[in-house]
Amino acid sequence: MKKLLVLTTALTAVAFSASADVTVMSWGGAYGAAQTEAHVKPFAATTGIATVMVDSDNPATPIKAMVEAGNVTIDVASVEYADAIRLCDEGLLEPIDVATLPAGSDGTPAADDFLAGAVTDCGVSTDIWATVFAYDTTKLAEGPTTAADFFDLAKFPGKRGLHKGAKAVLEFALMADGVAPADVYATLGTPEGVDKAFAKLDTIKSEVVWWEAGAQPPQLLADGEVVMTSAYNGRIFNAAVGEGKPFKIVWDGQIYENEMYVVPKGAPNKDAALQFIAYATSTDGLRAQAQQISYGPARKSAMLEELIYKDGTTVMAPNLPTAAENLTNALGSSFEFWVDKDAELNERFNAWLAAN
Repeated sequence: MKKLLVLTTALTAVAFSASADVTVMSWGGAYGAAQTEAHVKPFAATTGIATVMVDSDNPATPIKAMVEAGNVTIDVASVEYADAIRLCDEGLLEPIDVATLPAGSDGTPAADDFLAGAVTDCGVSTDIWATVFAYDTTKLAEGPTTAADFFDLAKFPGKRGLHKGAKAVLEFALMADGVAPADVYATLGTPEGVDKAFAKLDTIKSEVVWWEAGAQPPQLLADGEVVMTSAYNGRIFNAAVGEGKPFKIVWDGQIYENEMYVVPKGAPNKDAALQFIAYATSTDGLRAQAQQISYGPARKSAMLEELIYKDGTTVMAPNLPTAAENLTNALGSSFEFWVDKDAELNERFNAWLAAN
């Protein structure tokens, strides 16, 4: 459902007279709320451009249908890195020139301030997030510490939650089976490697509860439906720190990547959309989001140790995927691999899922 911004009385008249509105599509839940507080509301207040946030289980999905139908109803979407590359290659996104993005707060040009790969032909990183796994400390006093523990039903009996899809599930299975992060994609690029990943998943298949939306894993833990689950790290952080849930993240085997703001081809308010992205991915915009949810900013100028969560006390740095101590056995998701292999591996995954 659309969540219309309520502007102050002083800005309402400006908003109604603005030449364009901006509709942003994101993932809902704690993530969508973080972008609303960090980007949508302050952008509207600063520019007077009325702005709407809408939710989707995966914002990349509607873009192709909208563009091909010539009926694009959103201006900005928050999509995964591989989807940003794929949609751009298919001509479904508007180009974004890095030269139009603001310099860092220290004056560093955007091209040099963003981390490598964080700005592409059609996308700009809004954060660096990770798929991790987590457990309820009240259910497991001696909790898991490694990716291998997730698959150890003898040591940790009970249901597991996993995302219903090939991406980040096959890589996680290989790391749990002892494949080093540096070798994961080379392994997964072979038939034998794919078989190895599915063989590992076979060991827990009967105990898996499959989730599809990012808000589901914290709920699965809270309801006691699983003893541990894969999840987006920010969702677990929000539940643990923001809501006081007894959840703990295990960073071993984390898979991290950039999330990207993009503009669908034919967006009704393209200029305002590009203005929104420039605002949201500025130094201050990325810092603001990192204070709302535990995803790392993609600009060097935004990476301050003193970033504090919105509760006013929690230091964010140790809770970010990019913290040095959280990268010990971590994998950077390969957009090249998934742009090439997504359809093939998801077809195999769905066939495996349907098999007895």
